[in-house]
Amino acid sequence: MLIGDVARRSGVSARMLRHYDSLGLVRPTGRSGSGYREYSSEDVQRIFHIESLRSLGLSLRDVGRALDDPGFTPSELVDDLIRQTRERIAAETELLTRLRQIDAVEPDGWEDVLQIVALLQALGSKSPGRRQRAALSSVDEGAMPVEALVEAALSESDPNVAGAIRWALAQSGEDGLALLARGLGSPVAEVRGRAVQSIAEIQNGEATVLLKEALTNPDAVVRRYAALALGARGVADTIPALIDIVAEGTNDVDAADALSALASRPALVERITAGLVDRLTDAEPPARLRLTQALADIPGPVASRALADLAQDEDRAVALTASYILQVRRS
Repeated sequence: MLIGDVARRSGVSARMLRHYDSLGLVRPTGRSGSGYREYSSEDVQRIFHIESLRSLGLSLRDVGRALDDPGFTPSELVDDLIRQTRERIAAETELLTRLRQIDAVEPDGWEDVLQIVALLQALGSKSPGRRQRAALSSVDEGAMPVEALVEAALSESDPNVAGAIRWALAQSGEDGLALLARGLGSPVAEVRGRAVQSIAEIQNGEATVLLKEALTNPDAVVRRYAALALGARGVADTIPALIDIVAEGTNDVDAADALSALASRPALVERITAGLVDRLTDAEPPARLRLTQALADIPGPVASRALADLAQDEDRAVALTASYILQVRRS
């Protein structure tokens, strides 16, 4: 079979077949009556083998070794091809994400595109300071894609940078809430925590709804941040959760502040006081002390009577704390 016929039947161009010939990968082994070199059926089969191996990403050099070197085993090479393919997919996925982010902003011209790219590069910088500046400047520039901010918020570990990103996201209003809501269901605990903190920064009705839903999240950290945020927004249903936070001792000061703010509403004072007193009953000594301290900022005679009882408590730390609070209240 002459080279033209092989090219038509195999789909490999005559130019590539000549290249294979020059590399010694596949050389026509026959001759026609006119002296032209002809490919045998074995040669054609080898061409198909070459194309099959090339489709896996092997270089022509490795293809030749695979076909001609009996000691050449595929395991190491295949593992390397898997690694290279994963890296290529990751790079292509990153490029696709960046293009979508740019498209979402609907730039008017190439200057806008360059500005967006510069902000995205800064947001992905290894320098925390540069990432922070990018987040802060994105609000003034008005060019940072919300999707990029959400992605950064869910992955940022530096607390200062994370605070700047959450602030920038809050300025975008509801645009990033749907993406942040997905973060609440992440299998990674850190991502869930960052998602709920970011939602807590957004002061609108849709964010409040998401935070209320987060009160039943299986993750205790998510529930805690949601309760703190809702308490600060005056949501009375968070009172039991806030009392639990005080007792548990993580973010207890923030929870006590939220209870104090809620207690500015007279209708909630007795409810908060009763909840704190009830929680004192079976609490361990450190928790009882924190619950006693939380009563300090709850106004009204019910809280004062509870503190008077606690001033006689068997736990000396609790008794002294309650006595001091009473003295301050009376003065």
